[in-house]
Parts: sequence; C-alpha cells; structure tokens
Amino acid sequence: MAGKPTVEKVAAYITHRGRLLVFRHVAQPEAGIQVPAGTVEPGETPEAAVLREAWEETGLTSLVLNAYLGPREYDLTDLGLPVIQRRHYFHLVASGNPPERWPHFEMSPSDGSAEPIEFELYWVRIPEEIPELSGRLGDMLAEISPLLDSAEAG
Repeated sequence: MAGKPTVEKVAAYITHRGRLLVFRHVAQPEAGIQVPAGTVEPGETPEAAVLREAWEETGLTSLVLNAYLGPREYDLTDLGLPVIQRRHYFHLVASGNPPERWPHFEMSPSDGSAEPIEFELYWVRIPEEIPELSGRLGDMLAEISPLLDSAEAG
C-alpha cells in the first residue's frame, strides 16, 4: 500500500425509530442499494463532510451526529484505481418526522456530471430488512445496534 495516495471518504448510517435509511439510483439500478456517502473536501473535517453529504443526498435537514464509528481502509487497485480509500463511518439520527419514502435529486454529483442524480430513499427495519449494501458500505453496520435505544429515545 505504500506510495498510493489516500482519499478521505465518509459514510452515514442514518437511523430513525429502529430503521436505517437506504437509497437506490433511479436511473442506475446496477449501482445497488446504498447509504449516503462521499468525499471529504479540502479543509473539511470528516464530521462536517458526513453532515454535508447526508444533506446533499437525502434533503433531510434535521440530522444529528450521534457517533463516530471509526475508519476502514480499502485498496482500490483491483477496481483500476491506484488509491487507498479511507472511509470514516458515522451514525446520524433523523429527528422529527421524515417521510417514509421519497425521491431526492443530488444537485452536485461527485461523478462530475452536470445533471442531477435522482435517488429513491426509504427506511428499512434494523436488522431484519437491511439489504446488502453496495461498495462495502455495510462494513460497520454492526456498530450502530448498541447505539439505537439511547440515540432514538423520546
């Protein structure tokens, strides 16, 4: 791994009343089921990045950062990218009464395209309804279970 640049990323496990927020790309179902995630911008902390990415990809404004779950590193050489991706995982809680299912358009896609990307967002029960998440986004899911009762009380 020596000599490869490291790209800082974030991923958000957003929960509400014992459920996890997931989404699919409407125009690209082959992208799989995901959770909000993205790149840490220059000068940005991972905490600020996860809140920004979560808002950009969901439109939810009442998100509370509950816990930092830790980092994981991925060597992306096998995918044709000679980089190490360091992904910082966070648990966020949606307060208020978010919709059950809704469309949202990401207006600043990370792929550089000019067109907004449509996502279909929805909640799944933890743990029984959680689908396999693409891109190893599910690697830290087990870490949120002990946090749910205290974070979502009230």
